[in-house]
Amino acid sequence: MAKSTKASSPARTSAKPRKAAVAKKNGNGKVAQMAPPRERVAELAHQFWIERGYQHGFDAEDWFRAEQELRQKAS
Repeated sequence: MAKSTKASSPARTSAKPRKAAVAKKNGNGKVAQMAPPRERVAELAHQFWIERGYQHGFDAEDWFRAEQELRQKAS
């Protein structure tokens, strides 16, 4: 078998770490709410689907309800 003649690519440097999320004030001087983590919203929306008996067609409603509940718990 023939060996590959490609030169190995230079080692990649790791990406810069992300800064922690900081609550920012909007134009009115109030602190804007952060969106809940997508994973938590998905878990809660899935729980709503199970509680409804696996009934399809309500995914958007479940998602918005999950976001709303998580935001209320955070405040």
